[in-house]
Amino acid sequence: MADPRTVKTDARRHHDPSVRGFASDNYAGAHPEILAALALANGGHQVAYGEDEYTDHLQRVVHSHFGPTAEAFPVFNGTGANVTALQALTDRWGAVICAESAHINVDEGGAPERMGGLKLLTVPTPDGKLTPELIDRQAWGWDDEHRAMPQVVSITQNTELGTVYTVDEIRAIVAHAHGRGMKVHLDGARIANAAASLNVPMRAFTNAVGVDVLSFGGTKNGMLFGEAVVVLDPDAVSHMKHLRKLSMQLASKMRFVSVQLEALLAKDLWLRNARHSNAMAQRLADGVRSVDGVEILYPVQANAVFARLPHDVSERLQKRFRFYFWDEAAGDVRWMCSFDTTEDDVDAFLQALKEEMARRP
Repeated sequence: MADPRTVKTDARRHHDPSVRGFASDNYAGAHPEILAALALANGGHQVAYGEDEYTDHLQRVVHSHFGPTAEAFPVFNGTGANVTALQALTDRWGAVICAESAHINVDEGGAPERMGGLKLLTVPTPDGKLTPELIDRQAWGWDDEHRAMPQVVSITQNTELGTVYTVDEIRAIVAHAHGRGMKVHLDGARIANAAASLNVPMRAFTNAVGVDVLSFGGTKNGMLFGEAVVVLDPDAVSHMKHLRKLSMQLASKMRFVSVQLEALLAKDLWLRNARHSNAMAQRLADGVRSVDGVEILYPVQANAVFARLPHDVSERLQKRFRFYFWDEAAGDVRWMCSFDTTEDDVDAFLQALKEEMARRP
């Protein structure tokens, strides 16, 4: 058998690595420190399905961020994390209250309802954020067998509209939900960006204020793949290990997910990446504000800029830089910055925006 270290590969690069857009932080590659960690974990044999040394050490790293009772369950992706977490918090007849714009409602293909078997009770919000008053629009009917029972409030930090809950806002939501017998799940796909924006540790708005379960996101912040369900209150969930397997989120070679999470969290890589992407979004927003005819729609508090501009300008601009319409009928777009977005990228985009706006009659 040939030595795998000497086998030549036919793989070749199929893209220009100098090209970056503003469509999604999922478009970015993996941070070099993440790739180095993967190489470190490679080689030799480690026990499969999470019984490896890297997953064991990850638990101690997670304790340093989220307290001694926290337990991380690495999974493949964000949808898997959310579906698994919400299943662990609900009964078969349970429902989850969330913002109408929540990722679990809009962008997960119906997975929480179809695969998780739970009902989503949505609430319109002006800025993507729930409040105790908004929660109460759906928090009723616990004894009504004709209605799915509200058992969980799910919030996203930061929200799908790029806004960030303050620590006090989440504390109020948790107190209100717990007071009504409900648990709280936090979708933290961009939790690092929120912590960087607030300039507080992640624990300040999770375990410290009573959040029960967290979906921790790493892919949008420099990881190659993988997320984690972090159980903050062990008494709030049941059978997480079994639910992760049932939800097809148990990785056999889990060391390669765990070592990425460890590299992100053990020191400050999570924070460095988030601060940089947030700063690039602020640079972009500052430049956009000087362009007549372009309106920024929401406060720019993390790494997203939502704007409204003429449809034809967006279409021409999309041929130069990749990004998505958020509401095409209204002319709303979303521009995302990543850990590898550069100042030159932002400045080039702003120049292109100005040029396309100048082409209008």
